[in-house]
Amino acid sequence: MITLGIDIGTFESKGVLVDGQGNVIAEARAPHEMIVPQPGWAEHRADEDWWGDFVRLTRDLLGQSKIDPKDIACIATSAIGPCMLPVDAAGQPLMNGVLYGVDTRAAAEIEELTAAIGADTILDRCGNALTSQSVGPKILWLKRNRPEIFAETAKVLTSTSYLTFRLTGEVVIDHYTAANFSPLYDVSALDWTADLADILPPDKLPRLMWSTEIAGHVTAKAALETGLAEGTPVTCGTIDAAAEAISVGTRAPGDMMMMYGSTIFIITLTPDRVRDPRLWYAPWLFPGEHASMAGLATSGTLTHWFRDRFARELPRETAFATLAAEAEASPKGAKGLICLPYFSGERTPIHDPHAKGAFFGLDLTHGRGDLYRAVLEGIAMGTAHVTKTYAEAGAAPTRVLAVGGGTKNAVWMQATSDLTGLPQIVSDKTLGASYGNAFLAAVAIGQAERGDIAVWNPQARVVAPEKIEAYGRQYPLFRQLYTQTRDIAHALGVRDADT
Repeated sequence: MITLGIDIGTFESKGVLVDGQGNVIAEARAPHEMIVPQPGWAEHRADEDWWGDFVRLTRDLLGQSKIDPKDIACIATSAIGPCMLPVDAAGQPLMNGVLYGVDTRAAAEIEELTAAIGADTILDRCGNALTSQSVGPKILWLKRNRPEIFAETAKVLTSTSYLTFRLTGEVVIDHYTAANFSPLYDVSALDWTADLADILPPDKLPRLMWSTEIAGHVTAKAALETGLAEGTPVTCGTIDAAAEAISVGTRAPGDMMMMYGSTIFIITLTPDRVRDPRLWYAPWLFPGEHASMAGLATSGTLTHWFRDRFARELPRETAFATLAAEAEASPKGAKGLICLPYFSGERTPIHDPHAKGAFFGLDLTHGRGDLYRAVLEGIAMGTAHVTKTYAEAGAAPTRVLAVGGGTKNAVWMQATSDLTGLPQIVSDKTLGASYGNAFLAAVAIGQAERGDIAVWNPQARVVAPEKIEAYGRQYPLFRQLYTQTRDIAHALGVRDADT
């Protein structure tokens, strides 16, 4: 039994072929760029970046492994999300896909909808306050600012929905992703709703399914493009972070997945729904289960920004290793330097799209290594703010499972454990969402039980927290720095609107 898992990320897509014991047969990667047409916007090209990467990865995996495509028993996909992609009646994209919470273009629509519907009603019905993560306000932005595109829109998809459509011709979405379409999804009814706001008729949204349900089968056209076998079953799929959580064994209430990717994204499984406007809620991937989510806006993205601006002379393939060594040489606390990592605004828990990034405390003794350590520690401080919010909401984790490319950065990992006070478990395989998808595909066809992931991907190491005096002093200042500069940051945002 072989399963195929594909994941489309913010800067890179990954694919993996896995056998029935969880062994990796082949893996492949495909880089792409995030398009930033103007401050606060973030986009991908649906055909080139989402479907194009899927085709490239699949053909690469088949070429590497030399397996017969008919031996692939099931396919599962995930992608960054929630995204907004309007398509016409033929399923053709009408514009670039608008990305998840890093895209803050709908700030005005968020405020307007919240005022019109009421924050309490939105939280009760939708499970989430309206934030930059919410798709509903972005659809309203489309309706108002691109009326010619909105008029042609037959369906609004997210990234995973588009992959599934290109593979099977079916227009579907999983409940976990749909919960991010607030105020268009009712978490109690587990269904679309149109009674909260007149944004988009429910029939223009995908059909709802659970992640491991079979959405359809590979069509003849998709088989020709990808090299896959016609008729291969395809699951509904989900958002990348959920598949990442599955890949490292997040399966019981109290488990927290901490994903080190382009953003820090956190999923905590809870026995019941957590009602807190600072956090996000969604039905988990399986009926009757619950998840509480949080996410920073810029994490790995910020490290990429730093590398591209301040380490241009370094070979690209070794730049991060060099920067990590320089950060390691800087003392914990970065010689009193604090970084606010709000370079794309911030998501949880402050939900401030107008927040700005900053380095504070600079003097003439600081070098590049200090600045890079401050970046990593600033992200870790933002993460600590989130984990402390979970504790305040009564959902403190009992187990933290770390995953993603950032787990290879020892300074970042250690700073996160030190600042949150939480040990982090790192599994043997850190492939992430693509591997989680391969496992979900096996579950979907009854070839694996959910608990089997502990055998597929056992624990490898634990990063234990240390008590660091500098962090005890600087974390309260980090929190204070944001509150005392918030009005200045918002005023600076006026310039963005004028340019």
